[in-house]
Amino acid sequence: MYFASDNAGPAHPAIMDAVAKANTGYAMPYGADPIIDEVRAQIREIFEAPEAVVYLVATGTAANSLALATFCQPFETVFCAPVAHIHEDECNAPEFYSSGAKLTLVGDAPKMTPDALRTAIENEESRGVHGPQRGPVSITQVTERGTVYSIEELTALCDVAKGFGLPVHLDGARFANALVTLGCTPAEMTWKAGVDVVSFGGTKNGCVGVEAVILFDPKKAWEFELRRKRGAHLFSKHRYLSAQMKAYLTDDLWLESARMANANCARLVEGLREAGVTFMHEPQANMIFCAFPRAAHQRLHDAGAAYYVWSGSLEGDDPEEMLEARLVCDWSGSAEDIDRFVGLVKG
Repeated sequence: MYFASDNAGPAHPAIMDAVAKANTGYAMPYGADPIIDEVRAQIREIFEAPEAVVYLVATGTAANSLALATFCQPFETVFCAPVAHIHEDECNAPEFYSSGAKLTLVGDAPKMTPDALRTAIENEESRGVHGPQRGPVSITQVTERGTVYSIEELTALCDVAKGFGLPVHLDGARFANALVTLGCTPAEMTWKAGVDVVSFGGTKNGCVGVEAVILFDPKKAWEFELRRKRGAHLFSKHRYLSAQMKAYLTDDLWLESARMANANCARLVEGLREAGVTFMHEPQANMIFCAFPRAAHQRLHDAGAAYYVWSGSLEGDDPEEMLEARLVCDWSGSAEDIDRFVGLVKG
């Protein structure tokens, strides 16, 4: 019963097989391996973007930070939601890689709204040389609270950004999960909506460790290459990144894995609803925030369930006190574990 993080799940066997097959003979290093050419062709086709420039890194933090740094001067600010991964979980890496650009938090909800974004942007560049200048807008899809921006919501945010001449970055660590939820195309969720650069996640969805950065403006390619090298994220044995991403994209494995994760989450949500659990945000992909009594949490932990108690403490005198939990499903979860978890919640 493991629902702590989709980062903790196993890699898909097809990914492991691809890495093993790549481990034969010799291949040119530093992104000159032949597999990367196939990956670029796959991504350009999937995104309907023949001119897109594609690079691979090993972590989501690197993908986000290098992408934002490529579009952000050190005296600018990045606009993002208050619970964005780049704000809460990346140890100021975006600020570090951009040589000091700051983050401006937009609104007070997991999702940014066009009005809140417009207000935040208008409030900057108001102090001349003394204040930060306006920089990129970063949107997290799936959000860090398990919700998904609709295409209309994405387009509206991008329209606000473009109205101020600002580029848009999409943090797609769970890109595939959002795409499956919306039933749209990658192009519709990115450049057709106004997105300029995407962090396209693989690690949370069955890969060992690989993320793609997709730049829809090829003029940014050389700067990204320099930043990736300078930032120590250009792998020597790059073929192992390429092999993962190629297998991930082949035969729609990335979509299949996301469908499995989302379906596992839907089964868990259905069971928890029947158990009377309260949801803090409406689950839309593979992540749940919900609350149930301390006694149920204690039963789960005694049985070995792994997940995060998001607020409150397991220790306490009131067995009925509601404690919030974060539950995340991955592609490898089993119906048996889900049903057992729900059974323990019910008591």
